[in-house]
Amino acid sequence: RHGCRGILRIKVNLGSTVTVLNHKREKEQYTIVGSTEADPKAGRISNESPVGTALLGKTVGDAVEVHAPAGVLRWTITDIC
Repeated sequence: RHGCRGILRIKVNLGSTVTVLNHKREKEQYTIVGSTEADPKAGRISNESPVGTALLGKTVGDAVEVHAPAGVLRWTITDIC
């Protein structure tokens, strides 16, 4: 798995890499980082952002609804590492 280094996690935490399935059934991957390390274009999402806040504490199989500036995003978490 890209970026996982063999570590699987049960819940999304700071440092987790999360794979989600979007409404088009396409996979997207994000890494939850501190605000100073955030780079959304590179998939590094701040834990303080709407996306980071929505993902924190969730587990594989959870449905997530994110209220982002671009509108409401709906995902299902497929992997956490």
